[in-house]
Amino acid sequence: MGSRREAPMQNLEAKFKLFDLAKARKQAEALKYEFKGVLVQRDTFFRVNQGKLKLREEESGACLIFYGREDVKGLKLSNYEIVAVPEPEKMREMMTRALGVLAVVKKTRTVLMRDNVRLHLDSIDGLGDFGEIEAVLEEGTSQETSRAAVEQLLSAFDISRRKLIDASYYEMLRPVR
Repeated sequence: MGSRREAPMQNLEAKFKLFDLAKARKQAEALKYEFKGVLVQRDTFFRVNQGKLKLREEESGACLIFYGREDVKGLKLSNYEIVAVPEPEKMREMMTRALGVLAVVKKTRTVLMRDNVRLHLDSIDGLGDFGEIEAVLEEGTSQETSRAAVEQLLSAFDISRRKLIDASYYEMLRPVR
């Protein structure tokens, strides 16, 4: 029997440096973003030929995430796939042997949401504090409406497009070669 492969999910995202996570949370809550929780995450990034592959481990479970982003400045369209991992330690060991590890990113993430937009207020070990906005583009969700919601948050935080960060956290942690 053949299995049907689902299309990757998409989101529109922006990442930026923050200097006051508490202030950013208050600004987002003023825009009706709702606090959803605090997550302690460990992302292990593996060497792959294309895109990025990470094992995300947190208290509630683990998943393997494969994603790729547009190579453009500013807001980025990202395609991603997520698969639950029931035995994360064994998976991490096997993937490390098979592919090698690029980096491990440890973070504390405060999650706020409004409609299809997630705001992550991240405190990254070894890097500092950042904001990450992800507008999930589900079927029937307008990219223009989502873009406007992302722009509204960026404006509230006084973040211009030139202040957006193009690199992932692991790329920021790795020394330049």
